[in-house]
Amino acid sequence: MLRAEENEYVTRVGPGTPMGDLMRQYWMPAMLASELPRPDCPPVRVLLLGEKLIAFRDTQGRVGLLDNFCPHRGASLFFGRSDECGLRCVYHGWKFDVEGRCVDMPSEPPDSNFKNKVRATAYPCRERGGVVWAYMGPRETPPPLPDLEANQLSEWQVSAYQRECNWLQAMEGDIDTAHIGFLHFGSERAEDQIEGTFRYYALKDRAPRYAVLDTDYGSMYGAYRPAGPGQQYWRIAQFLFPFYTMTPTGLLGRQIIGRAWVPMDDTHSILFTMTPRPTAEFQAMRERGGAIRPILQPNDTGWYGRFRLIANESNDYQMDRERQEHDEEYSGIAGIHLQDQAITESMGTIYDRTREHLGSSDAMVIRVRRRLIAAARALAETGATPAGVDHPEVYRQRSGGVILDEDADWVEATQHLREAYIEHPELDPAIVGGFV
Repeated sequence: MLRAEENEYVTRVGPGTPMGDLMRQYWMPAMLASELPRPDCPPVRVLLLGEKLIAFRDTQGRVGLLDNFCPHRGASLFFGRSDECGLRCVYHGWKFDVEGRCVDMPSEPPDSNFKNKVRATAYPCRERGGVVWAYMGPRETPPPLPDLEANQLSEWQVSAYQRECNWLQAMEGDIDTAHIGFLHFGSERAEDQIEGTFRYYALKDRAPRYAVLDTDYGSMYGAYRPAGPGQQYWRIAQFLFPFYTMTPTGLLGRQIIGRAWVPMDDTHSILFTMTPRPTAEFQAMRERGGAIRPILQPNDTGWYGRFRLIANESNDYQMDRERQEHDEEYSGIAGIHLQDQAITESMGTIYDRTREHLGSSDAMVIRVRRRLIAAARALAETGATPAGVDHPEVYRQRSGGVILDEDADWVEATQHLREAYIEHPELDPAIVGGFV
């Protein structure tokens, strides 16, 4: 368990907090590019690391991310007009470009140079793979974007989902593999699966053993259980600073995925998922395995109005007690994403981790918390640059499942499969046996 001060340290992300300062060292997914569908479209409210910001796309198609409050009298720039390569405050007509410069001040005398002395807080933005990335850190020249394979594909799919709880609480579900045999597949039996597949082995032994190690980008774990004679089934997953995960679903060497658990504030987060665009056959396989795409409410213009699920706490996540009672669905909640959402939100917005009783299956959770706390403290106390900031290449990773000989060194044996941008047509995804 974490001590009370450690729990506070690792969860709070607002301006001036150690964890917030750590995250500001990195580029972060801020929104989907599709939220700003055309030049001079209406601006969007964006809550990021506890800061209220206004995003807009200017006449040339560039994305700007400005402080919510106009530096003149504090009116919200959300009500501004996006025109002629700037966002114009409707209170007095002051206009700001994507870099925060005041480029027009029509309420002042024509010969005034006052506009040259005024700037709005603005954060650099870049677009890549359907994501608008923002840099909120202290450097005049931002570091490189992380080299995430899933965000650099020619055929990509990106989604976003809001979670009404702390970012770490939400993210830890991705680095906890033991729960799949209960929350997601508790009503399934090994004998009903195809023998020799990952799904079969995962259900045959629901208490895997763990190996965890630190990496130059974060931490990695391997959860292993018996497979065929003299073999073991390994589920290998990644945590990458400051909030990325690569889950162990799918086949190691073939799976390409990136998941970013971006804090909106201390009590809300957005999950950005980046994957290759699936074929119809692959999507059907995922749905058979429980990967039901959750249904979203239409976005509204509120600070918490983006990417909210229709199934939520107010309707008990559309839980079906009859299906649960008849063991048709272990949790009574349909779909892997919604099951995770319900459980992590059920802990409250920020769970009191001093009440936990962690076991051996929590080895990766413990390791990631320690790494985050150590990195934030090192930055605060010595100014040490955290992992990955200046080395985008360390993000070239993959995750997934693999069958290894029981005497194999799992790290050495999977090194070639964990490297991004390498094709492995020799690997047959049928061995997965479903979404596990």
